[in-house]
Amino acid sequence: MSQSGRGRLIALEGIDGCGKSTQARRLAEALGAELTHEPGATELGRALRGLLLDPAAGAPVPRAEALLMAADRAQHVAEVVAPALAAGRWVVTDRFTGSTLAYQGWGRALPITPLRSVADWAVDGLAPDLSILVDVPLDVARQRLSSTAPDRLERLGADFHERVRLGFVTLAQDDPTRWAVVDGTPRPEVVADAIAEVVADRLGEPA
Repeated sequence: MSQSGRGRLIALEGIDGCGKSTQARRLAEALGAELTHEPGATELGRALRGLLLDPAAGAPVPRAEALLMAADRAQHVAEVVAPALAAGRWVVTDRFTGSTLAYQGWGRALPITPLRSVADWAVDGLAPDLSILVDVPLDVARQRLSSTAPDRLERLGADFHERVRLGFVTLAQDDPTRWAVVDGTPRPEVVADAIAEVVADRLGEPA
């Protein structure tokens, strides 16, 4: 299929508790797009998600964690994302490569250049047409997560999550043509309207 007939890929990114999962669902519904997520959108991905996030499982070292994330995304793209885009459908994903760079790069302090190379190789160079950072202060995110059982990454300390947030902000600042930042602190419907406006301005609407 020609590039003009290819669907669009939109990634919702941000720290845990920012509200991106809610916004991904709202956006996919508004656009009539396919909704997906990482990690765990495929059968292999669900097994990898347990290894990555289950507090009861043995914790992978940072490099292994990054490679498991890359494996999940490679399968995700092959089974879900690439076929939908090739068929002309729009896809909204809750997390994509930006999360690996922010969490395993800034958060785990792995070197960004080789990490980016691995992440790009895993998806055969596929990049979102638009990545939207739903940004909230860490205390807001933590308050939103206070009533849920935290996974392994959510259990990490405030310093880790502040580094992750800095990573997301830096990624957005360094590539403003592919990233947009939306304030995630207002009511969900207000955030959804802001995201819809950004998508319409940057990408238009699905055919």
